[in-house]
Amino acid sequence: MAPQVLGRALVTAKWLSEAVRAGRVGPSLRVLDASWYPPQERNARQEFKERHIPGASFFDIEECRDKASPYDFMLPSPSHFADYVGRLGVGSDTHVVVYDGDELGTWYAPRAWWMFRVFGHKEVSVLNGGFKNWVKEGHPVTAEVSQPEPAVFKAKLNTVLVKTFEEMIQNVGSLQFQVVDSRPEGRFRGTELDQGLESGHIPGSVNIPFHSFLTETGHEKSIEEIQQIFREKEVDLSKPLTATCRKGVTACHIALAAYLCGKRDVAVYDGSWSEWFHRAPPRYKVSELKRNKA
Repeated sequence: MAPQVLGRALVTAKWLSEAVRAGRVGPSLRVLDASWYPPQERNARQEFKERHIPGASFFDIEECRDKASPYDFMLPSPSHFADYVGRLGVGSDTHVVVYDGDELGTWYAPRAWWMFRVFGHKEVSVLNGGFKNWVKEGHPVTAEVSQPEPAVFKAKLNTVLVKTFEEMIQNVGSLQFQVVDSRPEGRFRGTELDQGLESGHIPGSVNIPFHSFLTETGHEKSIEEIQQIFREKEVDLSKPLTATCRKGVTACHIALAAYLCGKRDVAVYDGSWSEWFHRAPPRYKVSELKRNKA
């Protein structure tokens, strides 16, 4: 698939810094800081107030989610999403660039990227290398918080890009689509706790830890390297594919990596392991630890 057809899934710090310096951040280009950290470790909103890319707004994943759900970070309704991003100055024709400040380079930004795509927005990009590399390369930062003019965003849920618990359960028997789990190997295998939960994986799923797609500097690996990673795990990008993780965040790295290879239709299991653990029958939770105890 030709790169121009895919849109700009990634933009470089150089490209964005030129846009910032040229004063292009506005109704047609919005920059969003989608950082999130465990509260006991870092305060994403406070760090944004102290230092961010000029013209950026803070995309608060704690606010832009289904707060009625017992599971973390589940998708909000289309109207909630449209209202939230509209208040950040994002309209239906706005090119959105998302980034986060994680030390790895990128962690939560692909989740925001995927959310925009789920709600029908095509012009959305991840800042390759994240804020860490933006600062490292000497690009401008500011503490000045901009007040964007509200915009009208029309959201329509693209059900192709999201899977429900019921669809995942059905797939265990039907194997209609491949499932890739982006969590660390120990959590996938069930040999270490998954943020307080017993760990393990969905039957038939394949493990590709999300950081596999990142270089040591925190940038996305080349398309050739990404394709090789999928090939080594016998994941066929010509066939249906769904990504899962702990809470639907790092699974979006799988979707982004596949998108860079030309596959635009990777779905994310929004509830991921946090929902699966609580709702799936025991036989549908594969764990080496349980097998060893038996």
